[in-house]
Amino acid sequence: MQYDDLDALIRDALAEERRAAGRRLAGLEARVAASLAGRPPKGSWRHLLSRVLPANRASRFALVGSLVVACVVGFLLGRALPLEMEPLLSGGGTLFAVVAPQASSVAVVGEFSGWQPVPLADAGSRGVWTAVLPLPPGRYEYAFVVDGRWIGQDPLADEYVRSFGEYASVRYVQEEA
Repeated sequence: MQYDDLDALIRDALAEERRAAGRRLAGLEARVAASLAGRPPKGSWRHLLSRVLPANRASRFALVGSLVVACVVGFLLGRALPLEMEPLLSGGGTLFAVVAPQASSVAVVGEFSGWQPVPLADAGSRGVWTAVLPLPPGRYEYAFVVDGRWIGQDPLADEYVRSFGEYASVRYVQEEA
């Protein structure tokens, strides 16, 4: 086989590929348009809101206004109502708390206990588990163990650290003023 024969074979193969591709592409535009015609259009966020909110402007303002009032009232009530845990703090110490309504046992583990579990109590049987520990000022890494499951990210923590693939919370205890 010579180079001229090889060139001819390559040209013929490429020409056949182009003809086959041309047959596959014939009518592609019509097929795509037909496929898209069956789909509902995606609207903007304004279009979606207009479908959810009431039709007239006055009703929309009334709905938005009532939502704003509800948020403000909820915020003010949350600030005005005293927390039931405040008496726990009156004796001093550091409060550890977890909301786990379905839990049967909750403990806190940390540097302050040699990573041994310190049980938390659910005084009101409402799923709010608490313990007040007398800790001297310092930095403490800790986590909760809820029904045997490690919970290393306490929302009330000052920061988080990750070691050995697990998170632990960090609490800074300062001297009482």
